[in-house]
Amino acid sequence: MEPTPEQSPHHAYPDHWEADVVLRDGGTARVRPITTDDAERLVSFYEQVSDESKYYRFFAPYPRLSARDVHRFTHHDYVDRVGLAVTVGGEFIATVRYDRIDDRGRPASAPADEAEVAFLVQDAHQGRGVASALLEHIAAVARERGIRRFAAEVLPANNKMIKVFRDAGFTQQRSFEDGSVHLTLDLEPTAESLAVQRAREQRAEARSVQRLLAPGSVAVIGVGRAPGGVGRTVLRNLLGSGFTGRTYAVNTSFADDLGTVEGVPAHRSVGGIGEQVDLAVVAVPADRVPEVVADCGEHGVQGIVVLSAGYAERGAEGRERQRELVRQARSYGMRIIGPNAFGIINTSESVRLNASLAPESPKAGRIGLFTQSGAIGIALLSGLHRRGAGLSAFISAGNRADVSGNDFLQYWYEDQGTDVALLYLESLGNPRKFTRLARRTAAVKPVVVVKGARHSGTNPPGHAVPVSRIPDATVSALMRQAGVIRVDTVTEMVDVGLLLAGQPLPDGPRVAILGNSESLGLLTYDACLAEGLRPRPPRDLTTEASPRDFRRALAEALADRTCDAVIVTAIPWVGENGEALTGEGEVLAAALREAATTGPAKPVAVVHVEMGGLAQALAAATSTANQPGPADRPGPHPAAAAPQARTSSPAASAATRPGRSGAGAATDSADTTDSADATDGTRPSAGRIPAYPAAERAVRALAEVVKYAQWRRHAAAPGKVPEFLDETIDEHATAGLIETLLGPDPDPRGRPLTHDEARELLAGYGVPVRPALPAPDPEAAVAAAAELGYPVALKTTAPHLRHRADLGGVRLDLVNENALRRAYDELTELLGTPAELRPVVQAMVPRGVDTVVRASIDAAAGAVLSFGLAGAPSELLGDTAHRLVPATDRDVAELIRSIRAAPVLFGWRGAAPADTAALEELLLRVSRLVDDHPEVVSVALEPVVVATQGLTVLGATVRLAPPPARSDLGPRRLPSY
Repeated sequence: MEPTPEQSPHHAYPDHWEADVVLRDGGTARVRPITTDDAERLVSFYEQVSDESKYYRFFAPYPRLSARDVHRFTHHDYVDRVGLAVTVGGEFIATVRYDRIDDRGRPASAPADEAEVAFLVQDAHQGRGVASALLEHIAAVARERGIRRFAAEVLPANNKMIKVFRDAGFTQQRSFEDGSVHLTLDLEPTAESLAVQRAREQRAEARSVQRLLAPGSVAVIGVGRAPGGVGRTVLRNLLGSGFTGRTYAVNTSFADDLGTVEGVPAHRSVGGIGEQVDLAVVAVPADRVPEVVADCGEHGVQGIVVLSAGYAERGAEGRERQRELVRQARSYGMRIIGPNAFGIINTSESVRLNASLAPESPKAGRIGLFTQSGAIGIALLSGLHRRGAGLSAFISAGNRADVSGNDFLQYWYEDQGTDVALLYLESLGNPRKFTRLARRTAAVKPVVVVKGARHSGTNPPGHAVPVSRIPDATVSALMRQAGVIRVDTVTEMVDVGLLLAGQPLPDGPRVAILGNSESLGLLTYDACLAEGLRPRPPRDLTTEASPRDFRRALAEALADRTCDAVIVTAIPWVGENGEALTGEGEVLAAALREAATTGPAKPVAVVHVEMGGLAQALAAATSTANQPGPADRPGPHPAAAAPQARTSSPAASAATRPGRSGAGAATDSADTTDSADATDGTRPSAGRIPAYPAAERAVRALAEVVKYAQWRRHAAAPGKVPEFLDETIDEHATAGLIETLLGPDPDPRGRPLTHDEARELLAGYGVPVRPALPAPDPEAAVAAAAELGYPVALKTTAPHLRHRADLGGVRLDLVNENALRRAYDELTELLGTPAELRPVVQAMVPRGVDTVVRASIDAAAGAVLSFGLAGAPSELLGDTAHRLVPATDRDVAELIRSIRAAPVLFGWRGAAPADTAALEELLLRVSRLVDDHPEVVSVALEPVVVATQGLTVLGATVRLAPPPARSDLGPRRLPSY
């Protein structure tokens, strides 16, 4: 909307305050500034508010708004007087307003930093979290306009409004004056307010997904009158899955007297159904989708799955069509999967939804699968089905213009029916949020990701998201920091997912190998070493080993306290006539399951060669659906046979798993009970052993699970930022220096700091940089050396020679004037004139390991801290490690140990170990600098010489720029592209 002439030209309509939000019940609404065009909407809204709510707002009976009231509440300067509205379907459902006041409560302008705030929510929409969302947004607006505190007067009986303020997490004061509660809120975000905001975001987004996956009724729009076509196919799949809700077929071309199609009621529109429709599956041409969305929105549909193509994958015109689709759907409070989607599946017994183009629903199981590609989704469904895996839910989101992988991470975090989350992603719309959600989810259940389009440098067609400039290797490192299991192919995703879904997490990297082929055992042993595992020598059972021998050997390996996992290798038995005896596979599978079921809880994987019977037998029993527990199975209870009970999945073993009773759960059937807490005699089956046709695949999957298990153990005790840093950091003075350096009208592109400016800035955070004195001629070099003291180093700072000692631009250990002059002459004779070389003189420092510390801000991923050894070899090999900022003491300790050249720091080949404690402290200080001051968009310390005691920073470059927007710290909002 555009401002009217009555509004000040100095305070134009702030369109960046507009936002789509997800409310507590999973529906969406729009938050926007109120304008002079909203008079009729305001009056209509007020007429629908109850007398009681009006009394709570105005402290007196106030049946209607006067013309003066309407003018006042619709005319704002967007600085001292601001009003926001929440709209659904274009109509107001709530408003909030603030007026800046002075210390006596009278209208004021800046520099007054307090404002009076008041809310009004339509009664029909109370309890949906509308006021809480509005408070987040109006507080952000107020902070932007220099307001630091809100004051509010609330009647004591208005418990709902008091609770909104109390639960927001802001620092607040309360007093009782003149019959009302006086509240003062400090608007500076706190750890508590951010935690409250993110908890509300999680519940709301999880609920919005749950409404899509567990509808009570579905309308398929675009069902053809004759067999065939997308709409008819989806309808048949929906009926074939045994969907437990009501189903309708919709097509504007249906005859008026057509009663049913495929046995379900047929209608010409959603409005003609006459009953509540929760989910609509849209399969009509793109140009007809807007009228379908309007029909759905006007009749209360909660969400839509758009299978139609012709959107952003088709170019600029399609991108605009896609944006309009999202805007239209959200205006009605609906969320979208798609467009260009393949569909969604929920295998819960209470739902049985197959609203997709997949002809057959997968088995019920405990793996959640999200994919942005229909073709990849088909391949994954086929691969998982072939290997006996079951799914809790499947989503193929296509262009994912609205609902994304982030939303499903919010849902799966608390879904008791899902133990493992698998995601195929071609783009990350909000990497910062993704890593935050993935870290939280991975702490209770594994998250496995395949990232497509890794090296193309562009987003796939249809994915309009911010482009990240950081390399794929950095993205991978950041995912691993968040606990995400990043794999390269969909085959690896299935391999890892099966192991995680069917087996417990290992306690360490020690692997026992046993089987009836010495050669296959050796291949497995070599693969373990290559993947960083610690294999024991393979145990050869010989080709004559029987299934009973396998069972006995596996039981012994599981009971061995020196091993953490077991890989069983098997080749076919050969009969007397030389033919393979494949029939023994089923017997061997039963023997292995028996040993695994009664043994201690350790992961078991099978590597087989041409033993289809074994693989099929294991697949038949490896469905990740819950199986009858030990109370229903003959033989001893596993707990009686081993000191540790075996669980079906890592998620089931989380003793303090959060969100277990949250509203996002898609099922309420008994077979989603965690085995760790089950009291009804059932738990997930313990004998589900994944089989692999190659040793390398089994070992790679196990290696990923071992690394995840280690991360999970560390995540239980997260690191911290040491308190001593606060005593040596001057945050306030550094902020003032940055403001001075940027100036009153900073260049949006930023500016690099000079050497002296960078030294001053870094000194404020306890990072001393060795002075480097310019030496434009020999006499200046001699004078600089006299000031610094011999011995000194002479080095060039020209861009093409900087940090390139291999090109001869550095002379070290110059002990006197003669040596310095000689070195100066050599440099200028060999490499160029002093003006070209820009030589400087520095005092020598103790010998050590040359390293590089960097921090930079990526528009999509946020601030990233990087570390590596200095020099061309490390750069050529890409041997650099990365962590997200803010980094903890554990993060920086892992950072310096995660590069391949890390042994150089720890006494490689008899050298004295470097002072890694000092290096970790430096990394923490740099992390804290860029986290405290987003204007510091890049820092590079090179080289950092780490000696046996202490370190020295010899060079530093810093760049400042106006801080980029931090969407993750602002109020909740859905992305808009």
